[in-house]
Amino acid sequence: MKRVLLLWICLLPCLVMAEVRLPAVFSSHMVMQRDQKVNVWGWADKNERVEVLFNGQTKRAKADAEGKWTVQLEPMKQGGPYTLTVKGRANTIILTDILLGDIWVCSGQSNMEWTVKDVNDAAREIAEANHPMIRSFNVVKNISFKPLDALEGEWTVCSPTTVPDYSAVGYFFARKLHQETGVPIGIINSSWGGTDVETWTSADAFNTLPGEFKKRYEAVAIPADLDGFLAENERKKELYLQALAQEKGLREEWFAPTHDISAWRSLEVPKLWAQTELGDTHGMVWFNLDLTLPAGVDGKAGELSLGMIDDNEITWVNGVKVGETNGYNLNRVYAVPAGVLKEGQNRIAVRVYDTGGGAGFYSESGQLSLKIDGRTYPLAGQWKYREGATNQQFGYQEFSPNLYPSLLYNAMIHPIIAFAMKGAIWYQGENNAGAAYHYRTLFPLMINDWRAKWGREFPFYWVQLANYMAKEEQPVDSDWAKLREAQTMTLSLPQTGEAVIIDIGEADDIHPRNKQDVGLRLALNALNKDYGFTDIAYASPIYRSMDIQGDRAIITFDHADQGLSARNKHGYVEGFAIAGSDRKFYWAKAVIEGNKVIVQSDQVKNPVAVRYGWANNPDVNLYNAAGLPATPFRTDDW
Repeated sequence: MKRVLLLWICLLPCLVMAEVRLPAVFSSHMVMQRDQKVNVWGWADKNERVEVLFNGQTKRAKADAEGKWTVQLEPMKQGGPYTLTVKGRANTIILTDILLGDIWVCSGQSNMEWTVKDVNDAAREIAEANHPMIRSFNVVKNISFKPLDALEGEWTVCSPTTVPDYSAVGYFFARKLHQETGVPIGIINSSWGGTDVETWTSADAFNTLPGEFKKRYEAVAIPADLDGFLAENERKKELYLQALAQEKGLREEWFAPTHDISAWRSLEVPKLWAQTELGDTHGMVWFNLDLTLPAGVDGKAGELSLGMIDDNEITWVNGVKVGETNGYNLNRVYAVPAGVLKEGQNRIAVRVYDTGGGAGFYSESGQLSLKIDGRTYPLAGQWKYREGATNQQFGYQEFSPNLYPSLLYNAMIHPIIAFAMKGAIWYQGENNAGAAYHYRTLFPLMINDWRAKWGREFPFYWVQLANYMAKEEQPVDSDWAKLREAQTMTLSLPQTGEAVIIDIGEADDIHPRNKQDVGLRLALNALNKDYGFTDIAYASPIYRSMDIQGDRAIITFDHADQGLSARNKHGYVEGFAIAGSDRKFYWAKAVIEGNKVIVQSDQVKNPVAVRYGWANNPDVNLYNAAGLPATPFRTDDW
């Protein structure tokens, strides 16, 4: 008997079974794609048999040698809620409250990442966000040198509690679709601020490009033992995180006016760290400024302005904490209480915590000031700084998602390419504006790449770059205009559409707060092309042709059959420039005639070329009858 018991105990380790598992994109409250075959996949023991039950269908699969299994559900009509049951030998997974509807992948950089809590009228939008048929899955940020099988995230039901962290563009897009169609809408938000299109493109596609697209990556050294390097980097990361948790700047009170900062180094403020000796530093860095104030300030209150700081900071004046803000896109304006300021030396201490990506003070110099009794004391200039706890101190390398092509595709797109979906919306381009001609190739390459991976020519709609930066007094060339042009050229691909937002940007903020109209204009494309609302106008007026008649250039537009209009109190058209063979552009007089605009200037007797909205932040006011702004264009290729 003892021998039998001993044998049974020895066999126990061999009989332990792994549990059947699903990727994170399968969870309760999810949306599954209607009217398409739907893959359900996961992991189990090698050769284990798995059974999947959903909406009257039962599918079975056997895990392969690596433990991977997949079943395919037959197409189903919209509806729900349903329950998904997955059975393995060791366990059963039951997911509830699943809807059949349409899935839209939402991707790009920070303007797609931008959340509902940061838009115009955010409080009202959040309070009214009771839309249980809208669901969102926010993909957790990650990068990888190799395509991954899994990612992290969670499906949530749209409500005032959950919607603040939804992609604003994705949410307003989904809301319009659901309101018009009644179809459940799921959005998968896979976006990352400050990223290039190259990092969202698979290596398979990127490697087909000629060498000129790869020069920027030639200096990037990928270790031969990549796995070993990454493991060592993780060890350094743990030491760095421990230092952050025990950050000595607070313990030693580096904010105190008596703290000795004579050995601290100097740095110009405002400036992004990448433009200084800090370089690619992330973590905690302290900045102190000793400011001499005149007699008469004792006992008076003040207003301290520090502009925008990437990412988070805490600020003290003379050892008194006056404010704390988390968020790289928020202006820091703090009240300094009466009794804190004094005649003579006053110390301003700022602890900046950067979590990754860009870092530092990045507003204009004039936005940094201290105001007392109507008098302004500028704060821009040389500040003292000291690293509290940073990645550089421990040799930990935080990889930028732009370090190498495909890093975000590998980690944040590849894991879901088997997931059935309706289409994609995209808001990106700011990071590629300095190489707009390359974008003419890179952007359609990425779209075709995704379609090839999903195995379907799905709808793909994007947002053209908004107006941004200072106004120009005279016509000039513009990198942002060239990038917009590259985006518009991509309309040559089938099943694509563009939301033009040249009228709703903000001169001093790369992140316009009006995301409602962005989502709406994207939704107009989908409603017209994918949901049968063919009576809905979806496209902005777009340049068709130019006819030169004497000193006049006659511009004809598509998507303007019901006429054009100029939106301003004066009624004249803005944004047109005209040039002769000398290639010198002058602002032009422009008059609307139906779907045409007549353009001329007294300074150009023999016109050759016309441009419209050709600037970073142009003054434009030309619209079609549907209220959509005309697409910026140029007739030349200079």
